This record gives sequence, C-alpha cells and structure tokens, in this order.
Amino acid sequence: MNEVLSLGEVVRPNRPRVKPESMPDAPFIGMEHVEAHTMKLLGTVPAATMKSSAVHFKPGDVLYGRLRPYLNKVFRPTFEGLCSAEFIVFPENERIDGRYLQYFLNSGTFVRFATHLNAGDRPRVDFDQIAPYPIPVPTLERQREIVAELEKQFSRLDEAVANLQRVKANLKRYKASVLKAAVEGRLVETEATLARREGRAYETGEQLLQRILEERRVNWAGKRKYREPVTPETEALSELPEGWVWASPEQVSAGEPYSLAIGPFGSSLKVSDYKTEGVPLVFVRNIRSGSFGGENTVYVTADKAVELSAHSVEAGDILVTKMGDPPGDVCRYPANRPPAVITADCIKLRVIKLGIDPSFIEYAMASRVVQDQILGITKGVAQLKVNLANFSSIALPVPPHAEQARIVVEVDRHLSIIREVEAEVDANLQRAQALRQSVLQRDFSTASPNADALQPTH
Repeated sequence: MNEVLSLGEVVRPNRPRVKPESMPDAPFIGMEHVEAHTMKLLGTVPAATMKSSAVHFKPGDVLYGRLRPYLNKVFRPTFEGLCSAEFIVFPENERIDGRYLQYFLNSGTFVRFATHLNAGDRPRVDFDQIAPYPIPVPTLERQREIVAELEKQFSRLDEAVANLQRVKANLKRYKASVLKAAVEGRLVETEATLARREGRAYETGEQLLQRILEERRVNWAGKRKYREPVTPETEALSELPEGWVWASPEQVSAGEPYSLAIGPFGSSLKVSDYKTEGVPLVFVRNIRSGSFGGENTVYVTADKAVELSAHSVEAGDILVTKMGDPPGDVCRYPANRPPAVITADCIKLRVIKLGIDPSFIEYAMASRVVQDQILGITKGVAQLKVNLANFSSIALPVPPHAEQARIVVEVDRHLSIIREVEAEVDANLQRAQALRQSVLQRDFSTASPNADALQPTH
C-alpha cells in the first residue's frame, strides 16, 4: 500500500539564487519558455541576457511555475541552468523520482488545488501553501514503473495530438490559399470573362471606383472643404486581373467623417473611465480572437461614448489591429452586438455601401497580398505598430461588384468547411487533454481524499 505524506515531507526547494552574470553561458528558462499543461520546453535564452537574480537548477530537478498556477507550467530539465524565480525548483532525492513528481504536479487534482489558493490578476503560490498537500509515495521502483506506464500511454497520446496539430496547420495554409486565390481572381470566373462570353458590357472596377468617388464629391456634407482620398501605393504590386482596380482604404470608406479612424489615445480614454455596464469597448484582444461580449467586456458610460463618437463602431464595420506581432489582424464587428467604441491600437473602416461588399474587403485585408503590405509599413522595436496615415494608402484589390459577391459566396463556402473541421480537431484535442488528466487522476488518486480538506475558503 502506498504511503501518503505531505509534499513538504517528501521534497523541499533548496536550490540557491544566483546572479545571471555568474553563469553567463548557462541556458535560462523563463515562465514564457514552458508550454502550459504539456510539460514541454519551448526554448531558452542565454543567462547573460537576464538582469534579475535567478534560481540555479540541476539535471532532474522539477520546475514548478508558481505564477498563475492554473497555467499548469511544469518542466523537468535534463541539463543544468538558471530559471526565473517564478519557478519553485524541487530537487530529486532518495524518496521521490523527479519524473514521478513532475507528473504529480501536472495532474488536474493538484492544479485545481493550487489554483484556488490565491485570487487576483496575478495569483502566485508559495511553497508553504502547497507543502501540506498529500502525495502518494510508493517505493522508488514502483514510482518508476508508474512513470514508464504513463510515458508509454502519453507517447501514443502525443502522437495523436501531433497529428491533430498538423491538421490545424494545414487548415491554416488552406485558408491562406483560398484568400490568395480570391484576391488574385482565381477563385471564381471573372466578370470580364463572363461578359465576353455572354456578349454584354459590364462595369469594371475602375469605373466603379470613379462612380464612388464622384458620388462622394457630390454628397459631401462635411464642415471643411472636400479632400480627395489618398490613392494607393501600387508600384511594387503585381498586375490585377482584367476589370479589377487597386483602391485605398480611404477610397472605399463610407466618406462620412471618421469612417476610417483609430481609437482614442492619451487622456481621451483612461482606465478610470471603465465601467461594468454601458457602451462596450473594443480592444485589440477582441479583434485577434474575433470574440466580442462576454464576462470580460469593459464599458464606458453613454455620455463618454458620445464624447468618443469619432471612434464608434457599428455592425459590419471592419476592425484591424494597428499594434501586434505583427499588426494586421482583421475581423468584422458582429451584427448581434450593440454599437461600441474602439480603443487605442485599433483601426475602424466603415465601407461605402455603393458597390463595395465589406465581406470582400475583410477577406482582402486578411489575404497575404494585403498582409504583406501592412508588414511593410510596420514600425517599432519593442512594440510593432502601424500608423493610420500609412494604412490609409495600402492597396486593396477591387473587382466589379457582381464578382465581389460571387467571390464572397465561394470564400464563405470554403471557410465554413474549414470551421467545421477546426471544431472537430479542437474537440479531439480537448478529449486528448481530458484523457491525459484522467490517466494522471487514476495513478495519483490516493491523494484525493485528504486533498479536499485543504481547499481554502474565500
């Protein structure tokens, strides 16, 4: 029968803190270098690049990420080096096999316990908090048998997960190829080809653009003198299909004031303006994920939203990130969401309704043809950013209106297939993670009965 002891009775962290300059060539592991949940190392950096004191670890030690324990960052190195002080370093000893301890700390039961110890945005656990947690301690021989069986099962599971990840990567490439074909006139038959075969005339993209610009001049109701929108930079771009034209975001914008705009900056919108209800704010994170609403939504009052009306967004507006690594994530503001206000580092484009399909512009902006242009105007070192003036003059391919509609239908069809397959892949990845945790739960279940009593109450 397994002996059940507290974690603190079995192992205690005793590795020294050192200055990185004392071991400049040693590999350094930060929290960002360990993948959440998987116990995999993503990389290291030379210790010489670090300034703060670090913990010296040895081969076989177990590094447990104490910052945000719900991320479940555990790693057992096979080499000597330094790590962030955000890791608790457990040395292997005569009572505990490091691999056994690693799997124990990675188990869902322990993660749930550690996660509930502290609250806040950056919860951090100390060794004294987890030291009382019960751990089954069989003989070293039995520990190694358990580890061998776990690794045999996880090897098969890891192979299945790797195959699923390859499918996800292929889907990403497939999506990119669909968008590339869409903006190069290869996804559907062009309007020029159809018109020629049917013996009829058609409005070219160039004629459509001129009609849009003329309409804007005639209907201009701004307070200032009408200013012609900037023309796109097309010198380095490839030739478009017959009947297409290059247009700038300014040229395809609605033409009304602030139809192409960035979010407020400086003191215009402060954290103190944030509320728990009112008019929602749109952040870079919303655009990246394509997700709006939910419990993490931040709001401003209706009066503040009126004050920031130049930065308002409505259903169907195109949103682009102007900061990121790299910038250029794009999505449409959903039809089922109320009017909102964009924040700093977001760009809003409200497309003119005359002959321009906003879905086509969204897909064009997400394509490699436009993303490469955005990358070309990105500046910065610590933070990569795009300014609105440069963004205003990127080149968007614009086909005839009827062709835009056919392209959107075909892209939607392909993306629908991609989303279905992605959903199935994600579901299988979740099943794999659940299976992994059920295996760990089975082998470390001896600890469960006493563990519940240690859960803190808030």
